[in-house]
Amino acid sequence: MTLVEAVLGNAGEPEWAARLAGATVDALALDHWEAQKNRFRKRTAGGAELAVSLDRGTFMRDGDVLVWDETSKRAVVAKISLRDVMIVHLDGLARLAPELAMCACVELGHALGNQHWPALVKDSRVFVPLTVDRKVMSSVMNTHRFEGIRYEFVAGGEVVPYLAPHESRRLFGGAEGPVHTHTHERYVAVDAETGETYARPPVRAHAHSHPHPHEAGSHK
Repeated sequence: MTLVEAVLGNAGEPEWAARLAGATVDALALDHWEAQKNRFRKRTAGGAELAVSLDRGTFMRDGDVLVWDETSKRAVVAKISLRDVMIVHLDGLARLAPELAMCACVELGHALGNQHWPALVKDSRVFVPLTVDRKVMSSVMNTHRFEGIRYEFVAGGEVVPYLAPHESRRLFGGAEGPVHTHTHERYVAVDAETGETYARPPVRAHAHSHPHPHEAGSHK
């Protein structure tokens, strides 16, 4: 078993791209959720068993180099499969009267909430990770016919370059719960019961708690 305690680099970096060009590369296949974990064990495509133990706050990206043997020119590289993303474009709302634009935003929030879809808002775009089939999401969007709003589906890998690392983790690793943050970026969580949007989840007796990393009982 090989212990991995740090990411050595990324295949997208010129230095590592040159090294890996003439090397034997073994892939460690991970899904979007596994990639958010700091500690786990898994076998590579070539059968090598890895014990990953990264520092808190360190998360893997697609192409990260986990093992490198200079003598044999062999490497283990993370291959992360990211879910597709629906991007909802809000820039068209600027052409509407303020009251109509506000109405469209409320209706969009209500629709996302009814479907239990998390959302990450950045600038004039809303990023929604696919949790159901594209046809289902298209049906919901087309049924509401939001004025001034258009949408498209893109591969997760196309979205990552436009996101900060913590935003990427929220989008691809936190789709099971509300999206919220203590930073200055604007995030929106959608209440599945009322359709309301909020910066942080409301407190309800029956809600599942999401402890802050510094609170007792938190976990990776």
